[in-house]
Amino acid sequence: MAVRTHEEISAAKSRLIEAIERNELSLGEAVRRMREITGLSQKAYAERIVGISTRILAEIELDRGNPTAETLEKIGRPFGYTVGFVRKTRGQT
Repeated sequence: MAVRTHEEISAAKSRLIEAIERNELSLGEAVRRMREITGLSQKAYAERIVGISTRILAEIELDRGNPTAETLEKIGRPFGYTVGFVRKTRGQT
């Protein structure tokens, strides 16, 4: 993966946050984009950053995993996310 500037990384993080807030991404898509922003492979992100197995991360990124709240906390922590209840806005079902 090509080396990116701090500005490019910041812009990618902002786009990710906006997409998450607009509910445009599945959990797996959001996790994959988080990892891609770091520039790390699944193996490196899973083992070095999050502390989970590569298999678990791959399943989550494919929207096939059933992660625990603890695993989601680990995945979201580098991006300032935490697991919790979120109130739906009007119009959402």
